[in-house]
Amino acid sequence: MKLIDALKIIASAPGDSSLFTVALVTGFSPLHLKSFLQAELQQLFPQKRIVVTTGLFGDVAGNLRELNTTQPDAAAIVIEWEDLDARLGIRQLGGWDSSQLDDIVSQAQMRLAQFAAIIGNLTVSCPLVVCPPTLPLPPVFTTASWQTSEQELSLREQLTNFSKGVSQNHAVRIVNAERLAVLSQADKRLDVRQAWAAGFPYQLPHASVLASLFSRLIHNPIPMKGLVTDLDNTLWNGIVGEVGPGGVYWDLDHHSQGHGLYQQFLSELASEGVLIAAASKNEPATVTEAFNRNDILLRSEQVFPMAVSWGSKARAISTILAQWNIGPDSVVFVDDDPLEIEEVLEAHPELTCLRFPSNDPQAIYDLLNRLRDLFGKASVSSEDKLRLESIRVNSAFQNELTNVDGFSEALLERAQAKVTFSAAKNGGDARALELVNKTNQFNLNGRRLTEAEWHSYLGQNGSFLVTASYDDRFGSLGKIAAVIGRQSASVLHVDRWVMSCRAFARRIEYQTLMFMFDKFEATVISFDYEKTQRNAPFTKLISDLCPNHPSTGCELTREHFLAVCPRLFHQVLEAPDG
Repeated sequence: MKLIDALKIIASAPGDSSLFTVALVTGFSPLHLKSFLQAELQQLFPQKRIVVTTGLFGDVAGNLRELNTTQPDAAAIVIEWEDLDARLGIRQLGGWDSSQLDDIVSQAQMRLAQFAAIIGNLTVSCPLVVCPPTLPLPPVFTTASWQTSEQELSLREQLTNFSKGVSQNHAVRIVNAERLAVLSQADKRLDVRQAWAAGFPYQLPHASVLASLFSRLIHNPIPMKGLVTDLDNTLWNGIVGEVGPGGVYWDLDHHSQGHGLYQQFLSELASEGVLIAAASKNEPATVTEAFNRNDILLRSEQVFPMAVSWGSKARAISTILAQWNIGPDSVVFVDDDPLEIEEVLEAHPELTCLRFPSNDPQAIYDLLNRLRDLFGKASVSSEDKLRLESIRVNSAFQNELTNVDGFSEALLERAQAKVTFSAAKNGGDARALELVNKTNQFNLNGRRLTEAEWHSYLGQNGSFLVTASYDDRFGSLGKIAAVIGRQSASVLHVDRWVMSCRAFARRIEYQTLMFMFDKFEATVISFDYEKTQRNAPFTKLISDLCPNHPSTGCELTREHFLAVCPRLFHQVLEAPDG
């Protein structure tokens, strides 16, 4: 991004929107880094007005402590060598003496320990993006530039230990040095003239790259949920219908290593909870035989559904999306044929379509990196690992479906369903926040929350969080629902209510209402309901409960709920508050 473009974006920000405040913690003058960061975030949060605050020059420790007072929505913490010891900078004279090197290393270690302690004691609940030094070390060591000195190795070891230590805090996200190296060349980062004249040490392109990485880490985009892959010349090299199941390859010996790496990568995605499906024009029996090979890296049980026929791939993807019950905007399609991709895009324009570059090893490796970015997440939850199995469970449940509006009374009664509720107000419940920000269909109003807004909301007096997990004789769906709101005497005000589409038609929503009426001894529940383009399932519930409800908002009395509530067959448990 050019500086002039950043300033234009800042100038065009909506003046009447709610604020999103980001603290930029540096020891140097933030100058243009502040402008770039504000512009990058403004593009990622267009409905907010971004405000970037800065602290005192040369006081990283003090600026870190100030976060407890200012309580920002996010913080970008930039540490440069000079912040660890002034003798590692270029603004102070008299410190470059080889006899002082060991003392510099000791001082840096103490300063990093101080920063780690402050970060660990912060009470602010928001994303903390930490960037270790990005600038080159000055020529203070006795070795030539092509040799790393023992003291430099010690400094870098301390930085690694510091980064590893603070990253154990779930709120901390560390800028990836390898990615930064790809985007910003090491010898094009330091601006000596600006450092001396204004205390701003970065060349503008480097500042722009840093701001872009900070903003992505703060924004924390929602990972894609599913990947649909072609088979011939994509998952393997060759056309299985022509050469047979034993004539397709994915290894070095047959110049097909890229296909093997792709299989290996998809297998890893599947283990992380990403849904993997296949869409291929082939004979199903031939494909089954290929997946039965002992050397295949993506196992057939990791792929569901297997949409193999001679029909249109666009129709096959429609079938897959219906079985997954997720929208195309959460799915990636990979195929080697650009014509197939064009056909799929015409039918599903929201789908992310990527071409598999069969005969280009470097491009295949780049594709794997692109997919990692699309599906990347900081950690894998137990619910993630349950996702594929829960889709299969839902499919099995659907096979016993006997009426068009939901499951039969008989099926629900013999499902041996168990719903476990928790009323623990746990701001660190990443799955609950994930549901609020990912679920579209059963969603009270479609409004998202930033991490800071989530923690702030749950920190208010009278607020509550209810989550629900579900199991039945077909298997476990994990944590599938979350409700947040506020209690005022005997009235519950529900501000967010979401439920995974995997749990539809099991009357869990009614059991949730029953639990909230009983748990909070409520006589009335009011809903901050708003119709969206996607929340038809929630709109149907509101219509069933409150036939005369307005277009926004709704109130439900306990008496009316008990009169309209259908039979419920779940065993209900409540998890302890801890």
